[in-house]
Amino acid sequence: MKLPIYTVDAFTSKPFKGNPAAVCILENEIEEQLMKNIAFELNLSETAFVRKTGDTYSLRWFTPAMEVDLCGHATLASSHILWETERQDKNKEIIFNTRSGELKASRKENIIQLDFPLIEQKEIAVPPELEKALGAKPNYCGMTEWNYVIEFENEDMIKNMQPDFELLQSLPAWGTIVTAKGSSDGYDFVSRFFAPEKGVKEDPVTGSAHCALGPYWMKRLGKNTFKAYQASARGGEVGVKVENGRVYLTGNAVTVIEGEITIKN
Repeated sequence: MKLPIYTVDAFTSKPFKGNPAAVCILENEIEEQLMKNIAFELNLSETAFVRKTGDTYSLRWFTPAMEVDLCGHATLASSHILWETERQDKNKEIIFNTRSGELKASRKENIIQLDFPLIEQKEIAVPPELEKALGAKPNYCGMTEWNYVIEFENEDMIKNMQPDFELLQSLPAWGTIVTAKGSSDGYDFVSRFFAPEKGVKEDPVTGSAHCALGPYWMKRLGKNTFKAYQASARGGEVGVKVENGRVYLTGNAVTVIEGEITIKN
């Protein structure tokens, strides 16, 4: 069995920046364990499995360690491949059926927009172990269903942070989003995302994190449209708009590898 496979750098217009995702196009269903094995083999932060189902597409996301409920950059990468390979008309919206419900992608020239769910959070007391793991005292600590959301005093604290990943992994949340108000290049806010429990110490650019960051910064800054930067080593830009209980993420993508996976019985 041969499966078409692509590597796409998402939330960037330049190769080797942004966040790489693998996109595997399926003609038929395959076993979940095979998906897990492929994701483990490719060892990227996410591998997306896309299969056409009538007028829509089934979409699943796997890290090297587990399946996840929501992934922005791999959805953007999947949309990019469907349009670039002409599997989908470039003038038509894409509808994905996922573990997070129906997600939509639309395209204007080279900019892709994702229609994603808004992720709520509640403020909590800062766990002492979390403060120790991050090496700095936060201004705010919140908790979504999956992740901590932590605001710090300034952008430099985010960029210079060197977490204790072993300690982070011992905490209840499987991800930690750190953020601060932007002070350079016109960015409204910056962030980083650490997820050692899902097999990714630091995710380069995380669309789903911005589904929580967008509504948070909307309350903090009193507006609903943002230019955001995820300050990982690779770095990436994310456009964010919060409207009618949804979060709209925009960005570019570029294909860097195209090939096949050969599965022998």
